[in-house]
Amino acid sequence: MNRLFMRRHFVPLARRLPAALQRPLRWLWHTTAPQAKPSAQRFDDADYLARVEAETAIFNDQVQVHDLPQIYHYWSNTYLRPKLETFGFSNPDQFFAHYLERAYADAPTRPARFISIGAGNSDTEIRIAKMLRERGITNYTLECLELNPTMIERGRALAREEGLDEQILPVRGDFNLWQPEGRYDAIMANQSLHHVSNLEGLFTAIDSALTPQGRFITSDMIGRNGHQRWPEALAIVQEFWQELPMERRYNLQLQRKEPKFLDWDCSVAGFEGIRAQDILPLLIERFDFEFFLGFANVIDPFIDRGFGHHFDANSPADLAFIDRVHARDEEEILAGNISPTHAMAVMRHKSDAQWKNSDRAAHETTIWKQLTPKFCLRDPAEEPAAKRAGSARA
Repeated sequence: MNRLFMRRHFVPLARRLPAALQRPLRWLWHTTAPQAKPSAQRFDDADYLARVEAETAIFNDQVQVHDLPQIYHYWSNTYLRPKLETFGFSNPDQFFAHYLERAYADAPTRPARFISIGAGNSDTEIRIAKMLRERGITNYTLECLELNPTMIERGRALAREEGLDEQILPVRGDFNLWQPEGRYDAIMANQSLHHVSNLEGLFTAIDSALTPQGRFITSDMIGRNGHQRWPEALAIVQEFWQELPMERRYNLQLQRKEPKFLDWDCSVAGFEGIRAQDILPLLIERFDFEFFLGFANVIDPFIDRGFGHHFDANSPADLAFIDRVHARDEEEILAGNISPTHAMAVMRHKSDAQWKNSDRAAHETTIWKQLTPKFCLRDPAEEPAAKRAGSARA
């Protein structure tokens, strides 16, 4: 049985089996995972094509890609939303609309031209377009680049339903191979960069495609590859894990019991988190930041799809637990002991070579407290016990 056949047909099926049946089979997909660095990966080889197939299969049936447990919404409304509101918006959709409106105002010609990289069903883009329409902004196009034809058609139909088919333009393409035609006043990427294996190529394409005053706007995950925890954060997760009753240690996504939190690498078959830890270093190297907000780490497993549905957003005891996890998370991030796993950022062309290996002055980038982009970096070679608040994170 050759490698391509295994990755295309066996691995996706095996991952859907109950946990007890998956365990003796896991060696198969780990040994078929790529051993070369993702940045050196070819985009016509068997492994890449198999990953594309696996990713396409995963999202073909996901009409609601971004649905999250109610406990997530408790956490985000209680802790994330107040931060965002200090910057003039309340949620990620409003964040994108806010900066697309600025890009529209700065566009030298009309209509303005925008593109969303890895748009999926284009549902986020359509919500943003509705916000722009409410603000009287309609003289633009927002191309929605997506590889999955099923998702493209969903987006096309939804745009038509909302009367936005003149603004929303679905385009089929692979963001690992994207070569822009012309310039854009803004390029957005919503939770798509952590699926990109050719980050260097994509960021080069984005930089070349932006107009001189253009903006690159993203909301994404910047933690460890495969959305695993770095050791210093994993240790804190395990502390809180021991407080949970055993029935809440059942992973609803992977359908397995986890008496101890199992830090699963979710990049083994598709592209989920394939190079998440490389996103921030490459952005710092290649762009200047107009806005940056890094947030959350330890809280993630407790409010995400795997375990978050176990928590009752109407239970005072459950809310108190989430409050304690968040407080510890925030404390450790601000101290520089752990790094954020999420970021919202707005970037421009790098205007001076001296910034290539250093942060801009804090007053030149809108940030939350001391959390500059460089402060939020996590060096993969760093020792877990090291407190990362030295001169490199100042």
